[in-house]
Amino acid sequence: MARRRSRKQKLPQDPVQAEIESLSHEGRGVAHIDGKAVFISGALPGEKVTFIYTGKRRSHDEGKIAEVLQASPDRVEPRCPHYAICGGCSLQHLSPQAQIQYKQKSMLDSLKHLGKVEPQEVFAPITGDSWGYRRKARLGVKFVFKKDKVLVGFRERHGSFLADIQSCEVLHESVGKKLQDLQTMMYAMDSRDSTPQIEVAVGDNATALIIRHLKPLSDSDQQKWLEFARENDYQLYLQPKGPDTVHCIYPEQPELYYQHETFATRVKFAPQDFFQVNSSINRQMVPRAVELLKLSGTEQVLDLFCGLGNFTLPIARHAAHVTGVEGDLNMVRRARQTAIENGIQNTDYHACNLMGSALELKSEPWLKQHYDCILLDPPRSGAKEIIEHFSKLKAKRIVYVSCHPATLARDAGELVHTHGYQLLGAGVMDMFPQTAHVESIAVFEK
Repeated sequence: MARRRSRKQKLPQDPVQAEIESLSHEGRGVAHIDGKAVFISGALPGEKVTFIYTGKRRSHDEGKIAEVLQASPDRVEPRCPHYAICGGCSLQHLSPQAQIQYKQKSMLDSLKHLGKVEPQEVFAPITGDSWGYRRKARLGVKFVFKKDKVLVGFRERHGSFLADIQSCEVLHESVGKKLQDLQTMMYAMDSRDSTPQIEVAVGDNATALIIRHLKPLSDSDQQKWLEFARENDYQLYLQPKGPDTVHCIYPEQPELYYQHETFATRVKFAPQDFFQVNSSINRQMVPRAVELLKLSGTEQVLDLFCGLGNFTLPIARHAAHVTGVEGDLNMVRRARQTAIENGIQNTDYHACNLMGSALELKSEPWLKQHYDCILLDPPRSGAKEIIEHFSKLKAKRIVYVSCHPATLARDAGELVHTHGYQLLGAGVMDMFPQTAHVESIAVFEK
């Protein structure tokens, strides 16, 4: 028997009035209409607004603000002229102080309600530059035939199309202030309709662009890119196919790095590598992590999800030995080389899938040792799988750097209720100002 196709629910066209009760974890205002939750982009708690429906689901509805009838005292004028249409950030209409309070509340609520734990101390937030901070991004590129122009930037807030923007206030100024130049240059290209993406990576010493192109570039296009790179002091990479095909065409010997001057370390990276996007926060976050580990110089430390050694190298300056573990083999190789270049000899590195099964992890040699301290900086999915092995590692102190409050809460609950740790303290770090993204740091003690 054939199933009937579900018809798309027709949305009301007229604005609807609502009173905003709270802010969701995605930074949208929450209201209730006829008992059903509605998430409204651009609305703030305590406000009275009108909104337009943008979607209806069984569990909740969605909308975008039409007019603010009664404004929150925390509302501010967005700095970016494209804020209303661009989906690159979501909280420019909320004051910086209120953004921090919202993020701290999100972290604490998640710990309390999801993990059933509360920190003994709430750390003062780590804050930094609110604008021009973002040093890594993937910019969409689209030639729009109807407009006869090339768009470069992020997707629209309420759609899948690229937003028509000329600048970006959160991107590092070496790129954020030059989007219009990129658009003009791309329009003159033979490949303007076969270049879907430009990836940006900004180090302390240079800015790199990776050009993703679906067809081979003509000699003319390559020359235009080279001239553009020289004029704007960019390092230029091309990517004709998958990630393994990324290669530099200018300069002949490219180098990207960032430094931790406090620890006399320099970390080199490739433009497609993961690294912390906000350097002013990273330069505060790493010293905070080292401080929370309470190192005396005699400790054996385990650094999980170590990447290129962002925490490993600074920790090594204050510990007897650091073991770094990372899932990406290429990053592990570069981490080893970076340690050598920094004259650091008390580290070793292992490539391992830290989200693997117990059977996969069972034979790992580094899991058969004991450690005084553990630092972990997992992705959004958290560290559930590897935490199951913590009881045999015997670590007295754990510092957890998190990029998602829900998985931090889940893992904190496991550490406290199953493995016998106390949550001594936790605090937020404003790694992504103007967005709802919550970065935090927590310390546990046996």
